[in-house]
Amino acid sequence: MLLAYGVGDAGTGMAASLIGFYLFIFYTAAAGLPAWMAGLVLMLARLWDAINDPIVGWLSDKTRSPWGPRLPWILGSAIPLGAAMAMMWWLPPGSLWVKFTFFVAISVVANSLYTCVNLPYAALAAELTTDTRLRTRLNTARFTGSLIAGLVGIVLGGLLLRNHDDAGSYLKVGVLSGSIIAVFTLLCGWGIAPAARHCQKPSTQKGSTRRLLLRVGRNSRFLKVLGLYLMLWCALQIMQTAALIYLPVVMRLPESWSNWILLPFQISALVGLQIWNRYSHHQGRIKALHRGTALWIGGCLLAMVLVPLDADLSPVGSAANALRLAALLIAIMVVGVGASTAYLIPWALLPDAIDADPEKPAGLYSAWMVFTQKICISLALFSFGNLMSLSGYVAARGIVQPDSALIAIRLCMGLIPATLVVLGLVVMRRWPERGLHLLQAPP
Repeated sequence: MLLAYGVGDAGTGMAASLIGFYLFIFYTAAAGLPAWMAGLVLMLARLWDAINDPIVGWLSDKTRSPWGPRLPWILGSAIPLGAAMAMMWWLPPGSLWVKFTFFVAISVVANSLYTCVNLPYAALAAELTTDTRLRTRLNTARFTGSLIAGLVGIVLGGLLLRNHDDAGSYLKVGVLSGSIIAVFTLLCGWGIAPAARHCQKPSTQKGSTRRLLLRVGRNSRFLKVLGLYLMLWCALQIMQTAALIYLPVVMRLPESWSNWILLPFQISALVGLQIWNRYSHHQGRIKALHRGTALWIGGCLLAMVLVPLDADLSPVGSAANALRLAALLIAIMVVGVGASTAYLIPWALLPDAIDADPEKPAGLYSAWMVFTQKICISLALFSFGNLMSLSGYVAARGIVQPDSALIAIRLCMGLIPATLVVLGLVVMRRWPERGLHLLQAPP
């Protein structure tokens, strides 16, 4: 079951990695959108993605089938999702506003189908078992599959996206990744089908929706997990979006090196996931969170002050360049190990909040978790695009960026995400690591 469940986030994890690292670059460098317009596309897509989460969560809680409430959604959306994800990387002919309209429309379709797969899939982690350690292992398997697939996505990007201005290469990546998404989602559904048919199911009490919504707002455990999730993922998303600007523009790495330099981050995040999984079993999830985020914050602050390489020489063409490259790699790996807590810890804590609700509507809680995350990320990405525009950043080869743009990019890789991570830790004060306290049902 662990292997089958872990496979489920492989396809969508690859898509998320490619979108996180490359979509802003595709919109600006290949499609020619100004940074603010690219940020607006990302914001509108995320806003719609957020809106459909509670709808799909509510519908999947209410779905009745011989295969349980979640599996029909996962299997029925797999192939359409793969096709839509591929089309996200097609550059249509026409003006900037034609391209803008198409990008928004296809993002709405792709994100809707993504929700139909990923939200019921995420809800299953709380329903397949009631054992806390096994739930943590399920989420570890899930994000291990996601990070390995993201690693494959980075390799694809390194091989096929050597020129960030070439729109045709993005479409090749889209078609290949879309096919992988469909295949791995179907494999997951097939593998978990026996367990999904007999897992814990949400209550079917008539007229309970309003009371369930009230519980979400009264569930203090859920609100803490939600706050942590928002802060960590906004920090991670800003860093992902800024990475392929930071590396060539600020650190002066060649674009071909910039694509591959993402590999140490993904590998270290994968290693970190295993470290914090084992650490949480022995010391608790909150201690794992504190240790991991301390590394994350330290890596962010280091990335903000690194000295750029000499662009006239190869990255290893001199001792000074080699030392600066080594410092960059250390910062990236430290951030990767620390940032893996964003994948594991919030979702490992979510089942505790769901168990605190007598009706245990996992789909509803998962939906609100993802809904608010996407709202905040959409605003963060829109703000990032506007910050780039206001700072004077221009997405074109050979342009010397103004100092204001270089400072803004450094802030997006350093102080801004570090501050968000600290705020997430503040939210999690006084989390009860042991014991569950059931909420009283509202009248």
